[in-house]
Amino acid sequence: MEPAEKGAHYARIFRKAGILLGKGRIARAVVVLEEGRVFAERLGDRGIANRFKLEVERASKPAESLDN
Repeated sequence: MEPAEKGAHYARIFRKAGILLGKGRIARAVVVLEEGRVFAERLGDRGIANRFKLEVERASKPAESLDN
């Protein structure tokens, strides 16, 4: 896969996850991010795979209260 192709594919995955997060569909966004992580690992992109992993962790955290 060409580098530009990979970049565009990763961007689509992050964009899709962002839209889902914005709609409050956290569980589905986490699934999309996990799929992205697996895809990146399969292509040997450890840095991108780690970024997907960090985003999964961030999305999985409970939201902080605005009252603090």
